[in-house]
Amino acid sequence: MASGAGVSGAGISGEGRWAGTLLAGLGVLAFSGTFPATAFALRGFDPYLVAVGRGAVAALVAGACLLAAGAPLLPPRAHLRPYVAIALGVVFGFPLFSGLALAAGASVSHAAVVVGLLPAATAVFAVLRAGERPRPLFWVASAAGAVAVTTFTLTRGGGRLAAADLFMVAALVCAAVGYTEGGRLARHTPGWRVISHALVVAAPVTVPMAVVLGFTTGHQVSAEAVAGFAYVSLVSMFLGFIPWYAGLARGGIARAGQTQLLQPLLALVLAWSLLGETLDAVTLAAALAVLLCVALTQRAR
Repeated sequence: MASGAGVSGAGISGEGRWAGTLLAGLGVLAFSGTFPATAFALRGFDPYLVAVGRGAVAALVAGACLLAAGAPLLPPRAHLRPYVAIALGVVFGFPLFSGLALAAGASVSHAAVVVGLLPAATAVFAVLRAGERPRPLFWVASAAGAVAVTTFTLTRGGGRLAAADLFMVAALVCAAVGYTEGGRLARHTPGWRVISHALVVAAPVTVPMAVVLGFTTGHQVSAEAVAGFAYVSLVSMFLGFIPWYAGLARGGIARAGQTQLLQPLLALVLAWSLLGETLDAVTLAAALAVLLCVALTQRAR
């Protein structure tokens, strides 16, 4: 596959685009449980421990997978810079800022709708870093989704952005950078190795920090807190990235990345069913508006 192929470029066939969209959708399905699982983990563990510890646990699993496959633990030196960017974006940045947003009082439902801005941010970085050139309809639909999410956020905040919203914006930027760099690398490296190498690159920081935080922060260990921590460590931080990066590589980073617009709706259902959060008309309307936008972006060839 040509590394410069974009959403509407000739380097990606129609079949490849839809296969990429399906794979990315599997990643989104895995990621949709991240906020509810984080909320459960925060009931028993410090937010910084949850943010760093998930990367540490995932790094141990990723390292074991690399060794079992006979692959080198470290990525090629020529690609070290993008792997550092991935680590900063999705191993450190997104877990930290999204966890702080939830700890600052944002509900899972609120954070789930705000994360609908992530595909638009990813598309921007795909243009800047991956040479993709989506067509005008793509941008119109993406902008409409961003407007829907922004309107929802301001409505909930009385016309202002709360601290939790600012944390979520920082989380989205970090994730967009990590997704774009990972999607670029996945064009010539299997997705599981991309996220594995990124986790191993971050391990010299995440593992010692997790040990220190484990001994210096308070815990209220419960089954739900442990289950939530296990989910964000194994699924959100590792397993979900395998189909996600493969999908971005096959379908185009900007186009396949738009499947993440489905994540708010999926997370809302989980917040309602697992956490008992109320789904009011405004929240559902914002989520459905975002869902309509993702349908339009998928028609933007």
